[in-house]
Amino acid sequence: MNQIRTIREEEIVLAKHLLTLAGKNPEEFIFPAKVDDYEGGVMGSINFTLGDSGDYAGDIIQVEYTDQDRIRVVITLTQNSKGELLDMDFWKENFTKLLQYPKPDQVSINTRGI
Repeated sequence: MNQIRTIREEEIVLAKHLLTLAGKNPEEFIFPAKVDDYEGGVMGSINFTLGDSGDYAGDIIQVEYTDQDRIRVVITLTQNSKGELLDMDFWKENFTKLLQYPKPDQVSINTRGI
């Protein structure tokens, strides 16, 4: 069940960090006041574009993080066909709830794939 809510500062900070890691200028992207919270916020995935989101046009970057329970989490920042941020998807290997939202210094570029 998805829900619209106000974007959190920690989400903006992480997304900007991911854009920087991808060699992009975060200031060139718009961060909306509201996001769509996927899975009721269980894993942390959000959609940045409400309504007409455009088509998925690829991944910007994929990083990984180890949650407090030592389970690997893959985070993928995606864009739409309009060049806007689309999603910040979190995928926890065992599909359980994200225990701690990652800080920028806790993520590293994912070289292993999902």
